[in-house]
Amino acid sequence: MAASATAARPLAGASVPLPLSARRQPARVFLLPRAPPAAQRLNLGRPAQLPAGARGRSVRCLAALSPEMRATLDKVVGSHKVVLFMKGTKDFPQCGFSHTVVQILRSLDVPFETLDVLANEALRQGLKDYSSWPTFPQLYIDGEFFGGCDITVEAYKSGELQETLEKAMCS
Repeated sequence: MAASATAARPLAGASVPLPLSARRQPARVFLLPRAPPAAQRLNLGRPAQLPAGARGRSVRCLAALSPEMRATLDKVVGSHKVVLFMKGTKDFPQCGFSHTVVQILRSLDVPFETLDVLANEALRQGLKDYSSWPTFPQLYIDGEFFGGCDITVEAYKSGELQETLEKAMCS
């Protein structure tokens, strides 16, 4: 028995691989903690008050959107009834989701402008903060963020998109 007990124990100095579950996991570093729900709904255009419980805690930096970028995006979104921020152009979409939204808008015969977020990194990052939406495409109707591809597809299927576009075109 003594022989089997020593065989099960590694010799001093010998390296024995540990099973994955027993290995020490590397420490995870989070540079920006996730913002509390109240901070996620902040409107960057005006000063906001955090609830008393949220004050004093670390929150995600919401000031990443420069005032110049905000003004530019406000101007673009406000200048057109329908604006699609997408990967590629309406004539040459660079992703399937962007292509889908372009096809939906074309099928509804609505005039729309597109901006290629792949052409400008600052625009791409600024838009994520501007809309609080992490992915592209991003559809804006009558100056308001409408949604991404999934929301647009669902609204198209339900008739809500057509209704929203008709209202926007008449205003």
